[in-house]
Amino acid sequence: MKKRIFPLLAIATMALLATGCKSYKQVPYFQNIEEISLEASKGLYDVRIKPKDMLTITVNSDDPTGQTEMPFNLLVRNTLMSNSSIGTSSGSLQTYLVENDGSINFPVIGRIEVGGKTKSEVENYITERIRPYIKPDNHVVVTVRMANFRVTVTGEVNRPGVISVASEKMSILEAIAQAGDLSIYGKRQNVILLREDATGQKNYVKIDLTDANIINSPYYYVQQNDIIYVTPNATKAKNSDIGQSTTLWFSATSILISLTSLLYNILK
Repeated sequence: MKKRIFPLLAIATMALLATGCKSYKQVPYFQNIEEISLEASKGLYDVRIKPKDMLTITVNSDDPTGQTEMPFNLLVRNTLMSNSSIGTSSGSLQTYLVENDGSINFPVIGRIEVGGKTKSEVENYITERIRPYIKPDNHVVVTVRMANFRVTVTGEVNRPGVISVASEKMSILEAIAQAGDLSIYGKRQNVILLREDATGQKNYVKIDLTDANIINSPYYYVQQNDIIYVTPNATKAKNSDIGQSTTLWFSATSILISLTSLLYNILK
């Protein structure tokens, strides 16, 4: 009888090792990166403006008096109150909310179309539109920045939340890293990215982070207001009934070792 125990123990051990190897293969990112060409990923990324984006637009010139750019820079006046008087401070630059039709109302030149354009395209467009109001010997610089570029990362990550993107350029891997990376329960082969286009249409795509082809994908860089959801794996689903502190794999291993030890002690 003892001779039967050792083969069973060996088979059980091999099964557990095989399960461990299979689990490991589901963990690393970019597993096939040496097999693909990254030529398609060449090119600089620039975000395009959408409705409901918030923009800060500044106009500067080489006019030492500051009078040249003043009409084009709207300031929000802050009211200062004290016990004896009320005053105002210069405040901060006005932000522009992009309307549903993709336009903003800009000082002096009126309503302009910015939706679907990149920041540099808007800068060049405004520069051309204000040129008739500028003296020929004055040089102006228009700067456009997005004030509300953010993405949401939720699901099986270690620090879910809303992430502000100051540089206006972030890959999906950077967003996940900002959220503390995937937890041990995160399914790397089924990350859902939810995106809304300029018409308000919602779309989603399932992303496999173990496949290096994501680098060549149009979803490699996130866009403003993207939602990234990391789905739970089967272990998390099964463990939801037995608590977060113990995984099914360790439970099965513990039971198997205990039974094997008991049978060995009885039959020796």
